[in-house]
Amino acid sequence: MCVSILFVFPAFDYGFLLRISEDARRAEALNEYLSCRSYLAGYGPTQADAEAFKLLCGPPNQRHAHALRWYRHIAALLPQMNGQAADSTKGKRVQPPWSPPDGTEIPKLKLYNSLTRTKELFVPQRGNRVLWYCCGPTVYDASHMGHARSYISFDILRRILMNYFKYDVFYCMNITDIDDKIIKRARQNHLLVQYRAKKPSASQILQDVLTAKQPFQVKLAETTDPDKKQMLERLDTAVTTALTPLQGAIQSKAPDAVLLEEAKDLLSDWLDSQFGSQVTENSIFSLLPKYWEGEYHKDMDALNVLPADVLTRVSEYVPEIVEFVKKILDNGYGYESNGSVYFDTAKFDASSGHSYAKLVPEAVGDQKALQEGEGDLSISADRLSEKHSQNDFALWKASKPGEPSWESPWGKGRPGWHIECSAMAGSILGESMDIHGGGFDLRFPHHDNELAQSEAYFENNHWVRYFLHTGHLTIAGCKMSKSLKNFITIKDALAKHTARQLRLAFLMHSWKDTLDYSNNTMESAIQYEKFMSEFFLNVKDILRTPTDITGQFEKWEAEEIELNKSFYEKKEAVHEALCDNIDTRSALEEMRALVSQSNAYVAARKSAKLLPNRMLLQSIAHYLTDMFKTFGAIEGTEPIGFPVGNNGQSADLESTVMPYLNVLSDFREGVRKIAREQKVTEVLQLCDVVRDDILPELGVRLEDHEGMISLVWSRDCKKRWMPCRRSHSLIEN
Repeated sequence: MCVSILFVFPAFDYGFLLRISEDARRAEALNEYLSCRSYLAGYGPTQADAEAFKLLCGPPNQRHAHALRWYRHIAALLPQMNGQAADSTKGKRVQPPWSPPDGTEIPKLKLYNSLTRTKELFVPQRGNRVLWYCCGPTVYDASHMGHARSYISFDILRRILMNYFKYDVFYCMNITDIDDKIIKRARQNHLLVQYRAKKPSASQILQDVLTAKQPFQVKLAETTDPDKKQMLERLDTAVTTALTPLQGAIQSKAPDAVLLEEAKDLLSDWLDSQFGSQVTENSIFSLLPKYWEGEYHKDMDALNVLPADVLTRVSEYVPEIVEFVKKILDNGYGYESNGSVYFDTAKFDASSGHSYAKLVPEAVGDQKALQEGEGDLSISADRLSEKHSQNDFALWKASKPGEPSWESPWGKGRPGWHIECSAMAGSILGESMDIHGGGFDLRFPHHDNELAQSEAYFENNHWVRYFLHTGHLTIAGCKMSKSLKNFITIKDALAKHTARQLRLAFLMHSWKDTLDYSNNTMESAIQYEKFMSEFFLNVKDILRTPTDITGQFEKWEAEEIELNKSFYEKKEAVHEALCDNIDTRSALEEMRALVSQSNAYVAARKSAKLLPNRMLLQSIAHYLTDMFKTFGAIEGTEPIGFPVGNNGQSADLESTVMPYLNVLSDFREGVRKIAREQKVTEVLQLCDVVRDDILPELGVRLEDHEGMISLVWSRDCKKRWMPCRRSHSLIEN
């Protein structure tokens, strides 16, 4: 036990400090050494004190109290050691040492990585640059809300990484325009057009549909998947319903057109089975994806999804794909069979440093998933028998009659599905990327096969560092699937809701979890938008209140200090949420809470007949606007709030309209003042009609408060304001 005494040990051995290289450790050792020493007033420093002082880079931490007290004592007396005369220093003060703040730990971005199934600290491979590849659409039909689920979600993540976390993101996406689905749909469309061009009679249509129903009925009976069976039953019911009037009135022209429309899927499938092998012109297979790619880009533009930095099409990368397959063969991870080339999963998995199915190892051997990955045209008995193992997958497919083909060392053929992404991503991003993104249902076999063949090509085990998968999308709780014909197109969704409302619905859910697209989901998004829009409009109204240049800087009272404190706390909470796997749901809730507190502050000030602090509310509104811009929910350069008009004209519209509304408001207030003084009730009632009925029809909200007037204009606020205004009465007057 150490006891302080009233004298100083004369000998100070600082040599032990010379043996310590780290300054923090020196301070700790010195503190321990000095724990039994004390200093009397007037004590003069020795040479040993001075030498020890020089060894420290600065004052010790507050935790080292003994060393810090010694440091300050020596610092105050050191001028005497430097030969200064006693009388020249007498009575002079020296600058005290500065103690740096301890600070707090700043949250760092973590992302849920499918490769580990946990949140991992995000560390790009090359400084601040992020290489990102995203699986794009297979373009053979209209884009649907399942596509929106992935591409809006990845657009949100991409924008946040770029605009909030300030990463330099290089984003590459592909368009799959060579695929079994495209080939089959192109043939079916072509054959159906030819069939209609022949203008078959009603009796011929009836006969062909009845013939087509026979294999369809067999397929229906053999189908065990409940969702697919339900879809086939709906088709069967529609065809049967259309058959009834045709069988009863074979001479009528109307029923045959109805039957042809209702039975087009069944009929085109039958035509393909009969004549599909005769379709050989490659242009037939390119026109379909070209058209639907154009429609896809229009949909993405309507959803405010940023275009990729690089867009790759499979049809433009066939030579690179052939070279990719050749190198996999050269590395010993593939084999040729009857003009096709397959990936040897067993050999790859057994090789040192490699592992097959990193994402979903428990799915290895799932033949249903593997066959879906190979495609409908590639799972015939002869194709399956070519493989060494049923787990192997096609790198290159020998083309059969009725399929497009390209030259290769193994004969005419076409790429396998999985190799397409590997070759294109490798060509653009190289041997390793930071992020690979796609839908949850692509994990196995598509992404697992991508990983295997790419790491076989590059002979590494880190082709992808972080794998991000967006969650499923359901329709009012039901599974959505294009193949099951249970989907809502993006155009249909945009006919009901705005792109901002759809994006807000996505922002209000985790990007990696299932999202249910339903009336309840969209109503929540609409209400959130209205809540925020009201705040922005109110702030703009407050900022329009005339004031001189100095009047905008009001004194801060306790209410402003408290709101500002909450403002910074909410900003910190939003940051923590975004660092936590980009949790936009929690971020939006923190932003909602900030607005609620701001609204309460404004209401309290108005109740006290005081003006709210303009600068503080403006700062909050700017912050929220910037966050919504970061999320992609606001376009344009307007500093506060959601755009009021369309096509980027909102600022001009508002600046044009408001001066006229201000004149009207001032004139009405003057009329009301005279009417109240002279007790002209009829005039007051007319003023209320202007406020409650006429102006809301024009999207204008006018509120009368004692001593002040609130005037807000918005093109989309008519419905929400009129019911509220009609509840007012002459009590105000």
